[in-house]
Amino acid sequence: MKKYVAEFIGTAVLTLFGCGSAAISGGIDGTLGILGIAMAFGLSIVAMAYVIGDVSGCHINPAVSLGVFLNKGMSAKDFAGYLVAQFLGGAAGAGILYGIISCTGLGPVSEVGLGQNGFAEASYVGLGITGAIVVEIVLTFVFVFTILGVTAKAENGRVAGLVIGLTLTFVHILGIPLTGTSVNPARSLGPALLVGNGTALPQVWVFIVAPLVGAAVAAVVYQLVCKTEE
Repeated sequence: MKKYVAEFIGTAVLTLFGCGSAAISGGIDGTLGILGIAMAFGLSIVAMAYVIGDVSGCHINPAVSLGVFLNKGMSAKDFAGYLVAQFLGGAAGAGILYGIISCTGLGPVSEVGLGQNGFAEASYVGLGITGAIVVEIVLTFVFVFTILGVTAKAENGRVAGLVIGLTLTFVHILGIPLTGTSVNPARSLGPALLVGNGTALPQVWVFIVAPLVGAAVAAVVYQLVCKTEE
């Protein structure tokens, strides 16, 4: 149970601080800009990795858990428990963010947003649905592939959290103008459920399915290319 609670907390923190930095700062054209928002997501991972890493591995992302599961790094029972905890954590983080924004003078949440993902008219550069699917698959592949590699060796333990956080940062730098960068179904579903505008919820399936596909591809490629026989 401690593992599941840790995943819930970690995913809530990632959603609150990552999505919150985008929503409250005014998005790409706001105070933080692309680099600042990307750093908020990456630093959230770094912080949580060094707190809950020894408890749950700090997946805080269903796509990461899928990659680890397919790589035979966790049981089916834990995989299911992690998914439930992560999706609940994403919703909790989005709920806290909703409450914070509602107490400000920024305007209604439906206009300010909750850092939700999107494509077409909801994309900063107008990326279409096909492009959004491809982008999310590729970015998630890079992210999960890196995680599987850096966590494979015990001697990387001290730097793994930093490497993973920096990787999440650089995939966000590319992805934010395109889709807002999901690579994490739990981080996407929570804000989409609560934001209350016309595009977030109908489009969220892309940001659930595509990251899971990218994670599965990463696990398969890692098994074929990088994993050595004992």
